[in-house]
Amino acid sequence: MKNPLLLSLTSHVLLLTIIITFTTTTTCLAIIIPQQFREAPKFYNSPNCPSISDHHATTTTSSNNNFNNDDDDNNTTKSGKFVCSAAAVHVAMTLDSAYLRGSMAAILSILQHTSCPQNVFFHFVASAAVDGGGESALGGALAASFPYLNFRIYSFRDSAVAGLISTSIRSALDCPLNYARSYLADLLPPCVRRVVYLDSDLVLVDDIARLAATPLGGGAVLAAPEYCNANFTSYFTAAFWSNPSLSLTFANRRACYFNTGVMVIDLERWRRGGYTARIEDWMELQKKMRIYELGSLPPFLLVFAGNIAPVDHKWNQHGLGGDNFRGLCRNLHPGPVSLLHWSGKGKPWARLDASRPCPLDALWAPYDLLKPPFSFDS
Repeated sequence: MKNPLLLSLTSHVLLLTIIITFTTTTTCLAIIIPQQFREAPKFYNSPNCPSISDHHATTTTSSNNNFNNDDDDNNTTKSGKFVCSAAAVHVAMTLDSAYLRGSMAAILSILQHTSCPQNVFFHFVASAAVDGGGESALGGALAASFPYLNFRIYSFRDSAVAGLISTSIRSALDCPLNYARSYLADLLPPCVRRVVYLDSDLVLVDDIARLAATPLGGGAVLAAPEYCNANFTSYFTAAFWSNPSLSLTFANRRACYFNTGVMVIDLERWRRGGYTARIEDWMELQKKMRIYELGSLPPFLLVFAGNIAPVDHKWNQHGLGGDNFRGLCRNLHPGPVSLLHWSGKGKPWARLDASRPCPLDALWAPYDLLKPPFSFDS
């Protein structure tokens, strides 16, 4: 049963849908809650930033019917002059009303801490299943809070992946949009060669250009911080490890866990290697025999673990949202911090609203652009 989504943007007031995911992998029903966001300050490039050329600033529409790259400037594109510029830092994020508050904070943190904020181009992927102008409302909310933001919104049709999703240990992981990161090479224009993918529940306290410049040597398709002390076997079931033809997948690979919420991806190599199809192959097998329990992560591990370029752990201080069941408070990992990531069940905005914050949630709060309800009319 689908509830209609009645979304509008009036005087910068957005009626946002809070997505509730049920055990069926294709259903994301909605409750409508009004939220209003403050306008962020404008950030300017430092004098030594490279100039962005307008040439090759063309839009390419994917031939895959599961995707829709809409180039309507009045709808999904904002300041898209240099979408194809190699000098730009390209950032990809998913966008939905449930996590829009987190996305706003992440965007603000990126712009605030980079030396060249005007050279950052955001590629947002939103579900095409959002009816009633939801996608344009999301874009309107972004434009209201960030009038000078360079971005484009891409429609992701749930049908692209819905039939491949298996129920995981946490229902929030089962929404089709959670799998959109596997389809960035199809969604983004072919001229975009490298992108930094980021989850919406994080903030940066360092220059994203440094992360984007991570070397991808040895033909690596992606880079991410690896955590080789984690129990890698726990990400797959006994049925997987007891099957020699499956467990040999990791033969001759020093496979370690990595978090897919922060990745630097070479989209050219991804496209040439057909890695979306490789991920889908494992998802199809999962439908036949249960080989993992945790959403979109295990297919990435099956395809890439042991073959990724390293990134310093400071670029993903993850797990601040606790585990996938209770979301208890956690401390930072030892070492420097460039990115704080509230992966896990607990999100800082929810804990702050409930007056039950964890100590580290105070580090997220300065980037929160939400206006309290009593200030809506001010």
